Amino acid sequence: MPVNLRSLTVLAAILISLKSFSQTATFDIALEPVKIEGLGGLQSYAFGQHNGKWLIIGGRLDGLHRRQPFAAFDEDGHNRRLFVIDPVNKKHWTASISSLSTALQEQLSSTNMQFFQQGNYLYVAGGYGFSASLDDHTTYAKLAAVDVPATINAIINKGKLVAHFRQITDSQFQVTGGRIVKINELFYLVGGQKFLGAYNPMGPDHGPGFIQEYTNQIRKFSLMDDGSRITIDHLPAITDEAHLHRRDYNVVPQILPGGQEGATAFSGVFQKTVNIPFLNCVDIDSAGYTVNHSFTQYYNHYHCAHFPVYAASTKEMNTVFLGGIAQYYDDGGLLTQNSDVPFVKTIARVSRNAEGRMAEYKLPVQMPALLGAGSELIPNEALPRYTNGVIRFDELSPDTTLIGYIYGGIVSKQPNTFWVSEGELSNATNKIFKVLLVKNGRAGAHRLNEQSTGTLKMEAYPDIKNDSLIIQYKLVKTTDVKLTLSTPLGKNLVELNLKDQPAGDMRFSKYIDKLSDGGTFILTIETAYEKATQKIIVEP
Repeated sequence: MPVNLRSLTVLAAILISLKSFSQTATFDIALEPVKIEGLGGLQSYAFGQHNGKWLIIGGRLDGLHRRQPFAAFDEDGHNRRLFVIDPVNKKHWTASISSLSTALQEQLSSTNMQFFQQGNYLYVAGGYGFSASLDDHTTYAKLAAVDVPATINAIINKGKLVAHFRQITDSQFQVTGGRIVKINELFYLVGGQKFLGAYNPMGPDHGPGFIQEYTNQIRKFSLMDDGSRITIDHLPAITDEAHLHRRDYNVVPQILPGGQEGATAFSGVFQKTVNIPFLNCVDIDSAGYTVNHSFTQYYNHYHCAHFPVYAASTKEMNTVFLGGIAQYYDDGGLLTQNSDVPFVKTIARVSRNAEGRMAEYKLPVQMPALLGAGSELIPNEALPRYTNGVIRFDELSPDTTLIGYIYGGIVSKQPNTFWVSEGELSNATNKIFKVLLVKNGRAGAHRLNEQSTGTLKMEAYPDIKNDSLIIQYKLVKTTDVKLTLSTPLGKNLVELNLKDQPAGDMRFSKYIDKLSDGGTFILTIETAYEKATQKIIVEP
């Protein structure tokens, strides 16, 4: 669900006192299209796989959801069929879910479910959609177990499906837009929300109204399944209303600096006090969680196709993100901020070294269109991986390795479509791409996003109601600060020389007459140790 702020575009050129550099990575990424005739488009689905075939469940048949409550997440966009896809032989099969119970039909046609495959079983939790039983939209308090090999076989051979699906009711799984990962023997349901009622971008008290409750939690549980009965044991949840207030984002398995298996929650929406994405991340392991304030992620903020790869020889963890939706993107070497959070083509990686320091790099390759949001990377089952799914980089081919396939997602004709479209500017794509990792590739340098390792962490966004521009930044020590705001022609609107400013989070608000009509501004913040300049465009 996109942010409902007026458009703010920031062209950011960081001038940090550290030396600018790019890194030639130990691998490149290549994409190769795969065409399967007659395959339909889909986004925000759940998947399992067996012997090279994929089982696809739920999701949406349309593009970015409409802003009108009567049209957003409508019934026509529900996927009420199961897909089996064979990407190697370029075949697909489908089957209706109409033979299943009403409760299963409703949950398994929903969107943004949480899911995890363990052995032959795909576990699908929650999800949001229209319930005919309730005559309203809801988030399902359900967990379904699907026998993946048996269901694939039944779909291909036109057999019966009922015996391969089971479902339980559990309020702890009434979540949409979160992610499930497994660390050691426990499952972790990270973030997400409970959304009840029809979506309305004007808020819960407008029109039909709705209830929106973020979990603000990491919910830990064990799961036992004897093939007949599912037993869930919920452990005490971790709650953090400030830092776990996240949904519709990427939670990715990791090998953490201590060598332990864990996961990292990257970005997500929305910050507690303002409707823009988080720029930090949260590391999770069996001991708890840690919020990483020293790293800033500017690319790939919403959920998109991604994969993790770890080199034990250098103790370097890389997570690659492919397209999607983000508040920032690179435009001719300049970091561009758009608070409408547009569709992007960016392929980026977040690197973590042996000491735990993280940095973000933009790859020289990009997505072939504005796509990636709501897609999944379905991994190559033959890859050498750790038990949590992280790829073992040192054991990959010295040349080219098939990492997996991207299937579906939203493809958009324009970066920002929510406020200008009646739904015709985006759709669910049926495209499939092979994702190849090329060791010691020559595609070009991976460009360091210097702001990702900087300390100012400057952000700017408009408060349209009050015709004010809000500027936020951080000081890591007491210092003098020079802040200037000017027009592109050089006319100064603000020039402040602030002495001995204390360390901490800083916030500045500047009234600008008729800001709601739009405008272009140049903002510079300079300290004794760092300097950043941004071009700010506020759209009318």
